[in-house]
Amino acid sequence: MSDIQVGQDSFEMPPKEGLSIAHFLTVSDIERSARYYEKVFGARILTLGDGNAPCYLQLANIWMILNVGGGPTPDKPTVTLSTPDPDHINSFMNFRVADMQASYQLWKSRGADFLTEPIDKYGEIRCYIRDPDGYLIEVGQSHAGVMYG
Repeated sequence: MSDIQVGQDSFEMPPKEGLSIAHFLTVSDIERSARYYEKVFGARILTLGDGNAPCYLQLANIWMILNVGGGPTPDKPTVTLSTPDPDHINSFMNFRVADMQASYQLWKSRGADFLTEPIDKYGEIRCYIRDPDGYLIEVGQSHAGVMYG
């Protein structure tokens, strides 16, 4: 995967040129969620926002935006943003780790709410975490020799 070229040499948020991508989560409490991602996963809080402004985080090689939900707006006239129903998810973040057991122990000690212990399934070891708003995070470690691309 290190050979993939995307047309930019560096990425920042917000971008001065080109494109940067962030994962947006609708949360019920911006600071609580920001502190959770900071404490459990080591995210760097770039800004907590100021009332109506969202929070920006840097987590590993992605940026995240956290903001409260709300009803339709002029630029999304039929869309309401809300936190998820924890048992009916249509997307989730996927964290790939080099050492599942070390990650599991560290993140559990920092307060991560794992659904199960790591399980060997489909050529990888994996488990799932719920964040404070019920978002699902898959954590997986591929078995040696299994590559993506």
